[in-house]
Amino acid sequence: MINAMNKVTYGVFVLTAKKNDYDNGCIINTVLQVTDNPEQIIVAVNKINYTHDIIMDTGSFNISVLSEKSEFDMFKHFGFQSGRDVNKFEGFTEFKRSSNGVSYITKGTNAYISGKVKQTIDMGTHTLFVADVTEKEVLNEDSSASYEYYHKNIKPQANVEANDKKKWVCTVCGYEYEGEDLPEDFICPWCKHPASDFEKL
Repeated sequence: MINAMNKVTYGVFVLTAKKNDYDNGCIINTVLQVTDNPEQIIVAVNKINYTHDIIMDTGSFNISVLSEKSEFDMFKHFGFQSGRDVNKFEGFTEFKRSSNGVSYITKGTNAYISGKVKQTIDMGTHTLFVADVTEKEVLNEDSSASYEYYHKNIKPQANVEANDKKKWVCTVCGYEYEGEDLPEDFICPWCKHPASDFEKL
């Protein structure tokens, strides 16, 4: 069954932040411009992300807008592992720094926006960061990737084999679980989404 919420238009972005000398980033899909003068944006971030905690401490972040030329490896790198467990920028070279000292991604992106938090709104599982735009730059003219484009063109498609093995596929990242029944408390090992985001093949 198609989830009506999947019909809402989203983008895909790498949200980056820095605390002391530690850079971190995660994949998000909710960034909105809410005012033009002054320029302000709202960013929704899941509280389980380490990037969330860094922004709560520092009040600064960058948004890198992912383009249709971005590759699945970028989503895996920033979306399927936690900065609490691994340094995502160790050995990663496809970035520069804006004037706020925070990194922004230069590969598979078309623009970046720097934000300074003015207000936070607790949404339960997420925090809404209301921020002033302090810097912005268009990097190229590549088309921005939507969440739908990611699902249809970037995320690996489920591999349906002609055998009797039953599979469940994560609708967020494409991870496949093999088995007749998916445990109700199952958590995707790639993107950490719950069993409710899996579909049976």
